[in-house]
Order: sequence, then C-alpha cells, then structure tokens
Amino acid sequence: MDWAERATELLYDGESIRETVSAGPGAVVVTSHRLLAFTPDREGANYYQVDRPNVDRAEFRTTGTFQFLQQAVKALVVGAVLVAAGLTVNLDGMVSGISLGGGDTASAVGIGGMLGLLQSMLSLLAQLDDFMRISGGLALVVGVVLLAVYVRSRERVLVISVAGGDDIELTAPGDETVLDQLQAALVPGDEATDDPLS
Repeated sequence: MDWAERATELLYDGESIRETVSAGPGAVVVTSHRLLAFTPDREGANYYQVDRPNVDRAEFRTTGTFQFLQQAVKALVVGAVLVAAGLTVNLDGMVSGISLGGGDTASAVGIGGMLGLLQSMLSLLAQLDDFMRISGGLALVVGVVLLAVYVRSRERVLVISVAGGDDIELTAPGDETVLDQLQAALVPGDEATDDPLS
C-alpha cells in the first residue's frame, strides 16, 4: 500500500495538501498543518509526522557509516607507525654479535639453561623489526579495506531537520528542484489554502 498516494486519509479536518515530493521509494507531503514523511526504505518507522513550525529546513546531505571511517583511520595510523618503526630500527644488527653460549663453564656453574633462554629471546628480538613491518603492512591493508567499505556506505539523502526531534532521512531524489519545492511549501506565505484559520 502506497500511503503517500493516500495521504488524504491521514489529514485532519480542515487540513489540505500543499505539496507532494517523491523521494525514491518514499515521499514527503507538506500540508497546511504538518509535514508527512513516508520512509519505507529506511531504518526505523515507515511514517513520520511533524508540525510545520517544528520543521527547520530541508537539505541534501551525504552520509556514511562513520564507524568504518574511524576504524580505517586507526588501522592506517597503526600500520604506518609499525612499518616506519620496522624500517627505521635494525634490531637484527643490534643483537647479531651477541652470543650467550657459555659452553662447559656455564653448564658447570648451572646457568646453561638460563643462558640458552636468553639466547632464544635475543633471536626473537632480532626478528621483531620484521614482525613490525609485516604487522604494519597487514594493518595498512585492513585500513584500506575499511576505508573502501566506508566510501561504499556513503549515500546522498534528503534530510528534514526537526527542531527538538530527530532528523528525518529519505533517499535523495534525482531531481534537484524538489528541494526548492519543499522549501517553498514549508515557508509560510499567502498562497491559497483550504485551512479556514488562514
């Protein structure tokens, strides 16, 4: 059922329709008293009504899932820092000349196991710069993917700003002139209306 086409069934006594604007699968109907927004393709309710004095403005905006952008920036920064650190610090060169193999003396004293453990730790430390470069590269790839997802999630919407309430978003129509039609219908004027109080 397309309620936008049957908006007259939702009118109060003495209320009349001033303008109807299609917005993708939805529509905006401006009446003498209210703004009726039909949003069947958006999250949340399928129908909103706002008293006209509470409608601030209508405008086009580009929206996207901001969480993807935040995560992309974090991943890109971490990746750049890790790659830079891995390329700058040469841990392999720092520990390459160190050998803790104590031989028979260390075994006789009883610290041979401890020296072997320290030598293993030095070997791991020598590979840390490689690990930083690989991890940084992976973080950069994840950041680029998240950035692409954010760009893909962006869409152009028609936004009705409501004073004291949540904004209403509709799929942006292809026709740019609908914004002028809405603004003209929302601004109080001396145009003819069926409202007996005007």
